[in-house]
Amino acid sequence: MAEMNAAEKAELLRRYKETGDKTLRNSVVMAYMNIVNYAAVSTRNMYSKYADTEDIVNEATIALMAAIDSFDISKNVKFETYASIKVRGAVIDYIRKQDIVPRTVRRFAREYDAAYGELYARLDREPTDDELASHMKLTKSKFESCVAKAASAQTLSFEDLVFNNNFDMSDDVSEDGVWAAEASVYREEKLKYLAQAIASLKEKERLVITLYYYEKLKFSDIGKVIDVSESRVCQIHSQAVAKMKRFMADYR
Repeated sequence: MAEMNAAEKAELLRRYKETGDKTLRNSVVMAYMNIVNYAAVSTRNMYSKYADTEDIVNEATIALMAAIDSFDISKNVKFETYASIKVRGAVIDYIRKQDIVPRTVRRFAREYDAAYGELYARLDREPTDDELASHMKLTKSKFESCVAKAASAQTLSFEDLVFNNNFDMSDDVSEDGVWAAEASVYREEKLKYLAQAIASLKEKERLVITLYYYEKLKFSDIGKVIDVSESRVCQIHSQAVAKMKRFMADYR
């Protein structure tokens, strides 16, 4: 199929919604495959260790087809915005269902959060890695290894926190498909809290978050930028995300 402009895609979608012609539906899917491809590329860091890109593309394509059928063309909303949210959400749900994080890693992440909170309250400052390792009765090397493994679990949590902000949200839609002005207010409030959460981090933590999530650098590359080991980057990342989760807890 030749590349279509936005108006041609919209007209194709309108014709399908009017006729229900499955051949037209297949053409609509092909016209909007850029949404599928973007969802697969933008979540690659989340699934690369646990699923093939082909699997993600298949799930995203199914979600696109569902979005085409459920889209209400009478609403004054861009289909691209609606479909992007639905496809991205479906991909993240699929990743969750893979049970990608071992139970031992999940348990360590919970124990780490509890230990950090307890020591922070007791010391009235951030605990050091040595203090955390001692409190959790782990050797320093074992502690660092567990923190590195937990970093992947924290990645999904952070992605859940911010993924709705990765698309053009000029036409907002709520989770149940009802468009309303409240959705825009909710998004603006969420962005405000997120900005405050990032601002509350230490300088190096903010840098790691920025380089990993926005510049898409690997932990090993970030280590070269800030002149620390890859395992240390993992630690900084986990600590930063844990802080942000606590900051956002009241809001969420």
